[in-house]
Amino acid sequence: EVQLVESGGGSVQAGGSLRLSCVASGGVSSPCMAWFRQALGKERQGVAAIGYEDIIGYADSVKGRFTISRDNAGNTLYLQMNNLKPEDNAMYYCAARNFGCGMTDHDYDYWGQGTQVTVSS
Repeated sequence: EVQLVESGGGSVQAGGSLRLSCVASGGVSSPCMAWFRQALGKERQGVAAIGYEDIIGYADSVKGRFTISRDNAGNTLYLQMNNLKPEDNAMYYCAARNFGCGMTDHDYDYWGQGTQVTVSS
């Protein structure tokens, strides 16, 4: 089965930047990959989703600050996060799905274990 491993999380001051990476292995590249996040006491939220080339969408709260991308082979997913805010504190998860593409978590088939992002004010 497909395995997803995230990296790049850490602690940063407000206004700083981080780049998350997700490496997929164990199968052919997925037609859709996405980033989700879940803060303490909140629902899991779709952050951004991307097909092989087309960006599907961003959460309103991250538009203009975050950028999702994939490498040429489609096996590595990135999330460039700029101008980070304390409200971005969350566990960030990489996900992939076999059919279609979107921002809803219930349609995704594979999940990483998450990487923690902490933003201090």
